[in-house]
Amino acid sequence: MVSVASTFGRSGTHDYVLVRASAIIMALYSLFIIGFFVTTPDVTYANWSALFSSLWVKVFTLLTLTAVLMHGWIGIWQVLTDYVKATRLRALIQFVVSVGLIAMWLTGLFVLWGV
Repeated sequence: MVSVASTFGRSGTHDYVLVRASAIIMALYSLFIIGFFVTTPDVTYANWSALFSSLWVKVFTLLTLTAVLMHGWIGIWQVLTDYVKATRLRALIQFVVSVGLIAMWLTGLFVLWGV
């Protein structure tokens, strides 16, 4: 079996399961946020801050940010290996997207636990 260092999983099956699991987590989080907006008649800073001061919301949000990171990382690797044949261009695009994903995750981490 060939192991690729640029993926989260050890194999195609592992990547498949990670992408599907991360998609489920992101869908559940989206439903949670939509539910918050539907059930809260007046969304103010106080309501929003109170929601994110809860530990379980912070953990759920961090889990979702991690799912976005994994989903994006595996997805961009799969798309680029299929459609971009120039090795240097593929590496550059993957590097830029990966830095963006890590920056998004770190920003979310600092903002989330700073509340």
